[in-house]
Amino acid sequence: DIRNCLIDFNEYLKGILQQILDSYKTLTELNDKPDDLHIIKQEISKIIGLFLVTKNKLEGKKNQSDSFVTIYKLFSYYIETYDFSREVDVLAQVYYKDSDRLKNLRLVIIDSLNDNQLIEKLQTILNKL
Repeated sequence: DIRNCLIDFNEYLKGILQQILDSYKTLTELNDKPDDLHIIKQEISKIIGLFLVTKNKLEGKKNQSDSFVTIYKLFSYYIETYDFSREVDVLAQVYYKDSDRLKNLRLVIIDSLNDNQLIEKLQTILNKL
């Protein structure tokens, strides 16, 4: 029945949002050591992947709640606006031991996730679900 589907999707979405927030928290807690580049790459890839999967799942849904519409818009905007793959690759090849460059990249990524209050809005939506 449709209510069970919606409840299941809400639970699914809760799990996704929690993973995104956990990855964000991991990024904020790094100490900018050379090994952290691997973690940064892993966490931003996970976040982007979760954004894409969620955006695609929401694309075909009808009668969406305000929360779903907000998530869809935020994730679409982020995917279209930010791509750190090139910066991560350059850092990995040339500057992987430079903690200042690592810190700058990490802070730019964290700032990007705060653009349009994305993380704050995700936390609010997660609390509502």
